[in-house]
Amino acid sequence: MRPLADRARPTDIADVCGQKHILGENMPLRNIIEGGEIPNMIFYGPSGIGKTTVASIIAAKTNKRLHKLNGTMASTKDIKEIVDELDTMMAPDGVLLYLDEIQYFNKRQQQSLLQYMENGKITLIASPTENPYFYVYSAILSRATVFEFKPIVAADLEPVVRRGLALLAAENALEIRCDDAVVSKIAGSCGGDARKALNATENCFLASKRENGICEITLETAQALAQKSSLRYDKDGDEHYDIVSAYQKSMRGSDPQAALHYLARLLEAGDLPSACRRLMVCACEDVGLAYPQIIPIVKAAVDAALQVGLPEARIPLADAVILVATSPKSNSGAGAIDAALADVRAGNIGPIPRRLQNKHYDGEGDVEKGQHYLYPHAFENHWVQQQYLPDVIKDAVYYEPGENKMEQAAQAYWKKIKGN
Repeated sequence: MRPLADRARPTDIADVCGQKHILGENMPLRNIIEGGEIPNMIFYGPSGIGKTTVASIIAAKTNKRLHKLNGTMASTKDIKEIVDELDTMMAPDGVLLYLDEIQYFNKRQQQSLLQYMENGKITLIASPTENPYFYVYSAILSRATVFEFKPIVAADLEPVVRRGLALLAAENALEIRCDDAVVSKIAGSCGGDARKALNATENCFLASKRENGICEITLETAQALAQKSSLRYDKDGDEHYDIVSAYQKSMRGSDPQAALHYLARLLEAGDLPSACRRLMVCACEDVGLAYPQIIPIVKAAVDAALQVGLPEARIPLADAVILVATSPKSNSGAGAIDAALADVRAGNIGPIPRRLQNKHYDGEGDVEKGQHYLYPHAFENHWVQQQYLPDVIKDAVYYEPGENKMEQAAQAYWKKIKGN
C-alpha cells in the first residue's frame, strides 16, 4: 500500500497546508494556477512542504502529462524519452516536467531543456533544495519564476494530521480516538514537514491497539514514534549556513539568549566542530582587543569541549558563548588586518627597509654600508622613533583603536611614551 503521505495528498490548491504567502487568496502563485497559463517555475525550499503536491495539482488542472524526475538519478536519456512523447497522443497538451533536486543536473543536462521550455512544449517546474541562484544555471533561471516554499508551522500541520487520521479511520472502518495533545505532539515534532507528520501519524496508528472497532492513540505512543526533533539541518545545505551565521551574529550582537539558542541547534544536530570554530572566530573577531584575555579562555573552553565530547561539551561551550556575548566588543584588529591585506593584494608593498632586513654583513656590491637598526630595548621606555613600513606606504594607517577601555588605555600609554 502507498504511504499515507501519498494517499492523503491534497488534490485542490485550497487544501494545501501552509504557504499562504504564495498560495493564499489573491497571492501570486495561486492566481497563476487559477488562471490556467502556467509559466516555467522554480519551487525552492526543503522537502515535505508541498512542492510536489502543488506540481501535481497544476498538472491535473492544465491537462498536461506529468513527469517526475529526480536529478540525483535521472539522465539525459530520461529527458530524451520525455521529448519523444511531445506532439503524440500521449501528451497532446504538452508535458509538465517536475524536476526534483535539479542542482544535481550538470549544465549540459539543464541546457537540453531550454528549446522545449521556450516553445512551450515542456513546462518545467524545477525544485532545488538549495538556493537556486547558486545551483541553477542562469539560462534556466532567466526563463523561470522563482517561488520560495517555507517550512510549515506546527499549527498549520495539525489539520494535516487530522486529515490523515480521518483517512485511516475510513480505510480501516475504525473509530480513532486521538486527543488534541497527541495531534499537537505529532505536528510539532516534524520540523515543518507535512510528509514526516503524516508518516508519524501512520506509525502511531499502526502501533496502537484496536479493540471493539476503536483505536486509541496515546500521548506516550506519539512521543515514542514521532520524529525525534523538529530541527532541519544539513551540514552542506543552506540551513547549516543560516544557523552558524545566526549563531555568530547573535554573539556579535551581545544577545546571549539567541546565541545559546543557535548553539543548542548546532549541538542537537551533532555539529560540534562548527559550534567550536565559530565561537573561536567570534572571540577573536568581535571581542578581540576590547578583552584580549578572552581568546585563551575561549580556546580552553573549546579544547575542553572537544576532549569530553557531547553531551558534556555543551557546558564549557555554553559558558564561553555567554562570555563572548556579554563581553565588550571591538573589531579593530580584524579591520586592521583586512586593511593591510588590501594593500598587499593591491601591490602596495615596496622593499623592506634596510634597517629591518636580516642582514649580518655587507657585500661588496652594497652601496649603503651598515644596517642602522635601532634596538628599542636600548632606549628609554623600550621605544625609539624609526621607520618600519616600506617607503611607498610609510604613512599608512591600518589600526585605529576602538573606544573600549582596554584599547583607549593602550593608546593613552603610547601617546605619552611617544610624546604625542
